Formats: sequence, structure tokens, C-alpha cells
Amino acid sequence: MPVDDLLKDPTRTAFSLLDEFKSFIMKGNVVDLAVGVIIGGAFSKIVDSLVNHIIMPAIGLIMPNPEGYKGWTLGPIAIGEFLGTVVNFLVIAAAIWLFIVKFLGFLTRARQTEAIAAPPALTKDQELLIEIRDLLKNNR
Repeated sequence: MPVDDLLKDPTRTAFSLLDEFKSFIMKGNVVDLAVGVIIGGAFSKIVDSLVNHIIMPAIGLIMPNPEGYKGWTLGPIAIGEFLGTVVNFLVIAAAIWLFIVKFLGFLTRARQTEAIAAPPALTKDQELLIEIRDLLKNNR
């Protein structure tokens, strides 16, 4: 569209941009990404709670401190909080690995096995072509 046409009808240009933006937003990949980010944020909060309220206090029983594991320090370095963050990361990484590598890998292998185990039935056209091929081989 030429620039002169854009300047003549700004409402048409605005609606065109709005329609283009709406089609971009409604694409499946963008919506899937948004859902993934929201679920990932919720999952992160659950893992934070698990690490901060269950795992790290259990570890804190081994090395007691009045402030719990957050009070573990090595001079000015807060080792306890860093350790809590590392455990948090490891729990999230393990959950992602289990889901992507093991669960989705299992589903992929199951689909491949189904595809190999059950070849599709031949159509009438394919059966006729196979019969013609066999007749031609026999006539040689």
C-alpha cells in the first residue's frame, strides 16, 4: 500500500495493524508459549515452597542454626540461601527432564511402534498395481 493511501485513511491503517496484531497473537505457537509461561510460573512457586518449607528445613536438622538454613554463612557469603536456590533448580530440572525425556520419549516410542506394527491396508488401486507388476515380472 503506498504511503499516500496510508495518510489519506488513517482509520483503515489502524484497523489493518490491529487485525495483523490479532492474527499474530492468536497463532497457536504464541498461545502455547503463554500457557507454558503461566504454568511454569505456578510450578516454580510450588517447587519454591517444597524446597523452602520441606527439603531445606529437613537438611537444616543436620546442621541446626537459630535462623534455619538461611543462617548458614561462610564469612559474608550466605551459603544457606545459595544452597536453597541450587536445590530449587535441581528439583525443577529433574521434573522437566522426567517430563520431556522420559514421558514424551515414551509417547514418541509408542507411536513409532504402532506405526511399524500396523501397516495400512492396501487400496483397490494399489492392489491392481501390484497385480500388474507381478504379471509384468512373469512375462519377462
